[in-house]
Amino acid sequence: MTQSPIPGLVLRLSVPTIISMLVTSLYNMVDTYYVGMMENTNATAAVGAVFSFMSLIQAFGFFFGHGSGNYISRKLGAKEGDKAGTMAANGFFLALIFGFLIMIAGFLFLTPISAMLGGMTEQAGEVDEILPYIESYLFYILIGAPYMTASLVLNNQLRFQGNAFYAMLGITSGAVLNVALDPVFMFAFDMGVAGAALATIISQFAGFVILYIGVERSGNVKIRLRNFRPTGEYVKEICRGGFPSLCRQGLASVATICLNFAASAYGAASEYGRAAALAGMSVTTRIMQFASAALIGFGQGFQPICGFNYGAKNYKRVSEAFRFCLYLSGGVLIVLAVPLTIFTPQLIALFRDDPNVVAVGTLCMRLQCVVLPLNAWHTLSNMMLQATGNALPASILAASRQGLFFIPLLFFFAGLWGLTGIQITQAVSDVLSFLIAIPLALSFFRKMRRMEREDKKSVSALNG
Repeated sequence: MTQSPIPGLVLRLSVPTIISMLVTSLYNMVDTYYVGMMENTNATAAVGAVFSFMSLIQAFGFFFGHGSGNYISRKLGAKEGDKAGTMAANGFFLALIFGFLIMIAGFLFLTPISAMLGGMTEQAGEVDEILPYIESYLFYILIGAPYMTASLVLNNQLRFQGNAFYAMLGITSGAVLNVALDPVFMFAFDMGVAGAALATIISQFAGFVILYIGVERSGNVKIRLRNFRPTGEYVKEICRGGFPSLCRQGLASVATICLNFAASAYGAASEYGRAAALAGMSVTTRIMQFASAALIGFGQGFQPICGFNYGAKNYKRVSEAFRFCLYLSGGVLIVLAVPLTIFTPQLIALFRDDPNVVAVGTLCMRLQCVVLPLNAWHTLSNMMLQATGNALPASILAASRQGLFFIPLLFFFAGLWGLTGIQITQAVSDVLSFLIAIPLALSFFRKMRRMEREDKKSVSALNG
């Protein structure tokens, strides 16, 4: 981590992580694709609605995973293995417990949550047509909540210790199984939307088992119940390292719920209809998140390098890794944005070949593709600040894209321009998030240069 050439090290850690992120995104895209084969736009809209709740479950998994993983990375860099072992157990078991709480709360309030996710009110004329699909899909997803959160902890702890291959193996195996099981449960067993959800949680459980085996068989820090000591010190460190991820993922979930409400209300008043508006925005979100998954995976491959070297006070290497990741990921996003922009209607039609759904999604997706390369600076800056324990600026960046900008702009633009305003909101939010990331990242680089000078002075004083 502290000696290998940066380009090779970044690629070695990033490629498996990129694959993991793409595969994680693929889970939801596979369900959307197969559900889109049903002759029912309401079913596609329902799966998109539940996606926001799945994002919330994942948000807490990333909270405990990134919070514990960042700490483990720094402690291993500082040669403090005992503390790393205690944190590994704390992150895993706290995530498991929290997942059970989500499951119980979800079962108790299944119908109200389902209605909320679909942006439904008593006045909505199509409530009864969409709500049963949402409830059916959500019921099975809730069963998987405990090990969904715990899986993300295992994945991130492996990754932060530089063992991205095992992390990739666990996630990838689950996705491959999901692709195989979806048509079996949905069509062979005639379970429809419920079958898609059941296939997802079975696949994710298989991935969880493989990840746990990977932790036990690799040379990484092991998960031991005797090390589970959630004292204030460790909980504080989890919060400090994981809160930016909770902001990023949690606000993304809240933003999707708000998007569902807005699309439901303004879609019903538009020429496209409520179900088509929900489905169009849902499919666009899935495709763009799949495109962004590569960037997030690249940033997560950069994080352990950043954490190890920052803990070892090798600040110049942190800056070098950031520059390399920025140039490479920015170039890839530019190349990726071109075909996505050209073939937008065809891509949306793959998931739901409905002219209204395609029309709603096309403008929204093309605008997001135009600003997609800007996300490289924002995402990598966020990852760097989080991995180095700079919780406040990392949380600001994490909250900016979906929270500080997207949610208020969504309702403001919708009030001005209706459904068109909803379609342009994410692109505008991405530009504003990029602008706020510039000063926060540059300030951190100045801080590292100052710390490097102070360390050199200390060494000179000791040698003198």
